[in-house]
Amino acid sequence: MAFHSILLLFLVAACSFSVSNGKLSPDYYSRTCPKALSVVEAGVKKAIKNETRIGASLLRLHFHDCFVNGCDGSILLDDNATFIGEKTAAPNNNSVRGFNVIDDIKSKLEKACPGVVSCADIVALAARDSAVYLGGPSWKVGLGRKDSLTASRALANTSIPPPTSNLSALITSFSAQGLSLRDMVALSGSHTIGLARCTSYRGHIYNDSNIDPSFAKSLQQICPRSGKDNVLAPLDRQTPTRFDNLYYKNLLNKKGLLHSDQELFNGRSADSLVRKYASKPFTFFKDFAQAMVKMSNIKPLTGSHGQVRKNCRRVN
Repeated sequence: MAFHSILLLFLVAACSFSVSNGKLSPDYYSRTCPKALSVVEAGVKKAIKNETRIGASLLRLHFHDCFVNGCDGSILLDDNATFIGEKTAAPNNNSVRGFNVIDDIKSKLEKACPGVVSCADIVALAARDSAVYLGGPSWKVGLGRKDSLTASRALANTSIPPPTSNLSALITSFSAQGLSLRDMVALSGSHTIGLARCTSYRGHIYNDSNIDPSFAKSLQQICPRSGKDNVLAPLDRQTPTRFDNLYYKNLLNKKGLLHSDQELFNGRSADSLVRKYASKPFTFFKDFAQAMVKMSNIKPLTGSHGQVRKNCRRVN
């Protein structure tokens, strides 16, 4: 047998060993689809240039995917005859966005290297590229996830923490995914970009005491006690399209938009981390990147588990 054939077999075996053990690799597509990362990055940049808010949406899409049965692209599946998917779950319905962006990127990748790049990997890469494009940190995205064959609306309803969560509920929710208090506080910093609907922050601005009164009043002018559920407000009121650490500075001033945001600085165990990230942006960036790597590795489907969907909205 020729040396190059032996080498090829060795590489395939090594790849299979890595995948079967659930290990992801940043170089997973280096041979099978060398342009994969550049295609995703170009698609993300195009989408953000068209609508800046979509960067935050793509980051959130990855989070909502990973918290339900792991980072497996299940959130992308449309309902069908055999199951009701995650898109209509309470945390996602009329809220999670970016599906068309993932579709566009997937169609380009299917032309470049058909049946190779999974939808779950596209979501993971798009989250990283969005953060970087908006001024945030970068991290190496482990690749090699397969896409799930099903989705769970019930798990989406229970696994993704709602904006009404108190600190203990947040800690429990993140801990269930193998994420620490530090991971949780760092990942919450993704709320330095993006917008939230009135229905998500209404309870905080009318019912809570740990909120700056003038800040609450300004929000009450656009978000009444009933109606106008879809009126948007920035999660970071100063720089909602710039990935920075002002989110934490706002929490110090009791100007977190969501109840769950302000719970991170409310006289309990997360306070010291909020103070640290408010004063040390580089520490926040480092911890955020590490937490994203950790979250991106939640229960990936690898090897013979799952599939590479041709269309992210349905199984093959």
